[in-house]
Parts: sequence; C-alpha cells; structure tokens
Amino acid sequence: MTRRPVSANGTRGIPEATVARLPVYLRALYALADRGIATVSSEELAAAAGVNSAKLRKDLSHLGSYGTRGVGYDVEYLVYQVSRELGLTQDWPVLIVGAGNLGRALANYGGFASRGFRIAALLDSDPEVVGSQIGRHVVRHSDDIELVIARDGVSIGVIATPAAAAQGVCERLVAAGVTSILNFAPVVLKVPSGVDVRKVDLSIELQILAFHAQRRAVVQVAVGGKWQDRRARRRGPLDSLTAGEMTQVNGDNGVGARAVAR
Repeated sequence: MTRRPVSANGTRGIPEATVARLPVYLRALYALADRGIATVSSEELAAAAGVNSAKLRKDLSHLGSYGTRGVGYDVEYLVYQVSRELGLTQDWPVLIVGAGNLGRALANYGGFASRGFRIAALLDSDPEVVGSQIGRHVVRHSDDIELVIARDGVSIGVIATPAAAAQGVCERLVAAGVTSILNFAPVVLKVPSGVDVRKVDLSIELQILAFHAQRRAVVQVAVGGKWQDRRARRRGPLDSLTAGEMTQVNGDNGVGARAVAR
C-alpha cells in the first residue's frame, strides 16, 4: 500500500512517488534561479527534471501550485513551496558517524547548509582519528552519540561506518530518539516501525550501470554482426578482398575478372 505522508500544513497527503520527485524538481529550480530565470513552463521544468510535463503538473498540484496559463510557474515561489513541503525551511541538525573517506567528504560538503541541513558533529571510534580537524569539525568519539543527539536535537543520523559496526550504531541512534537515518554502510539495517532508513550503496549503483553498459555492448555487437552477415550474403565473398588482393586476382589469367563480372 502506498504511504501518503502528511504535508507540512497537515491537511493533505502526498503520494510517496511524488515526494521522491520533489527534490529533483527543487534541484532543477535552483539551477534555473542561478541563471536568473524568473518563470518556467511545465514543459521546460519537466525537461530539466527528466519527467514528462503531465506528471510534473500532477505532482505540483499536490502542493496547491498550478502555475499561470501562458506564463508558467514563478521559480522563486515554487522553490519556496517545494522547500516548505520537504521541510527545508527549518534547520535540521545532522550527525555523521564514521570519519573515514566518505564521512570526511560529507562533512566537508558545503551544499548541505544551503538546503537546510546543519552538520552537528562528526564521530568516530578510531583513537587516531578522534580529535582531528575535518572542515569546521573536530572529530568526537562515538561514545558521545547520545550526548550529541540530546545537546543538538539531532533529527537525522548518517551512518558512514564499516558494515560490521553499522547495526550497532543504528540501534544507538534509534534509542537516543533519531527516527531518520541515511545509511551508506553496505548492510541492510533492522529498525523498528516508525524509523525511516534511506540506503545509499554506491557499489550497487555501479553494478547496475555495468549491467546496462554490458547490455548495450552486446546489442551493438549483435546488430553489427547481423549487418555484416547480410552484407556478405548480398555482395558475395570477393567483396571482402582488399584492393591489392583484387589486383592480384585480376592479373591471374583473368579468372578474378570473370568472377567479379559474374
């Protein structure tokens, strides 16, 4: 059954599929705003977001935004509407557990702040990492998970630990009151009802891309092979000879010339 989450104003439900597309629309809208574009048609916005215009109009109608006929959507106001619906008009403290390469990259990413996310702390259990400076953050020990959550009112936990440690970290986050988790560890987390987990597995995404790349390569080879076979049957075996080989055949008592003529 499709979940229909309550919107920011608490009066209407929005399909989960629409919720998943709202961040894509917001990204396209930010790009338009950066280019100084004040209004955009549904067709233009749909193309920028990679969806069809009918789906986009239906999605935005859930927000109460229908645009203006002949004008389109006001980019600035639509940014506000989508941001409000996603809850990005307020501050969301985020806790990152795991200060390896991925955790460091996330902590250093400057795009979170402009989208309403504030990195509250970066934690790790490695004594050689704890106390080091990463961006604006001094890495704290993972023993402080509960303390940081209580102190900063953390709403979202990010797990960037090795797989073996992920479930334990998840359980501590949940026990401390975090109900939204972004998991980068290559493991399926077990969580109680009411806790939302979004999993990001880069290796799986790469494997899916490899599958499609392989399929395209096989199709191209197959199509090329069939085309070459048809060409060989239509034109005959001598058409595969090089110019030098054909000259040699033509000079051999005229046999080659007769074969080509025939």
